[in-house]
Amino acid sequence: MLLLLETSTKLFAIIALWLAAIAIGTVIVRRWRARELARRRAWAEEEAIDTANELDVEDLASHSFLRRWLYLAGFRKISASSVFIIATGACCIIGGLLALVATQTGVTTRAVAAASEVPGGIADLARPVLIGAPWILIAIFALLPWSYVNNARKRRVREIEQDMPVTLELLATMSESGMAFDGALDKVIGSSATDRPLFRELRTFQLETLGGVSRLQCFRRLARRVEVPSLSLFTSALVQAEQIGSGFTKVLRNQADDLRSRRREDANMLAQALTVKLVFPLVLCFLPGIFVSTLGPTFLQFIKLTDSLSSGR
Repeated sequence: MLLLLETSTKLFAIIALWLAAIAIGTVIVRRWRARELARRRAWAEEEAIDTANELDVEDLASHSFLRRWLYLAGFRKISASSVFIIATGACCIIGGLLALVATQTGVTTRAVAAASEVPGGIADLARPVLIGAPWILIAIFALLPWSYVNNARKRRVREIEQDMPVTLELLATMSESGMAFDGALDKVIGSSATDRPLFRELRTFQLETLGGVSRLQCFRRLARRVEVPSLSLFTSALVQAEQIGSGFTKVLRNQADDLRSRRREDANMLAQALTVKLVFPLVLCFLPGIFVSTLGPTFLQFIKLTDSLSSGR
């Protein structure tokens, strides 16, 4: 009875300590957030603070390929490359620990022994895979940060490509109605979702022009920050129009029509390639089922006939 009371007392003490630690941590985090919010409100520099922590696009050429890749994927903090390397190392360590546990606990040995009991020579094929599975696990964990950044870059490009046609159509329509380019751009940004990457980049472009940077330089910086073909063509056309002194109205309409025709051609190419891409699912998935359903009864009767002949009936 005394032992039970001592165990319950220790358990309650541990729970109380954990609750106290959580409460103290919550209070500290809340005070830090309140102090940080008050500081940002006092100085009115929330966007300036975020921008100061990001790498400038003009300095991007002097950095490594890893930093450029992370920048184009949307990870623009100065510490992004360090975080990526640390995350990759942590994933490698986790994969190594899991591989060590699988090796030391005998999971691999039991899996090889279980595969050896399967007839048909499957054990000879499965043995190298099962033995190398722990090391394959390390490689998979090591590639998790790369996969995350790569998916972020693809998602960013896809969202920009999706928003470009509508944005160009709106800009061209408002320019044809007599509105200036800056006013039309402000209307498009104000009426669009702010969490989409294209409109965030256009907002940065607008802030740079208001900050005194020349429009040509802002267009070039916009193209370098994104590096998406459709946006690069759009900015190069506007830069050329700005240099020769022509208006943006005709350029915007031509760019909108050209982008619409290119998207139509891409859709037609995807539709034409669909029949070729369907060959592999048909061969791998449908044909085996068709063979089993059509030839299965015949093979079954053939097997029964051979069994009856071999038994002498």
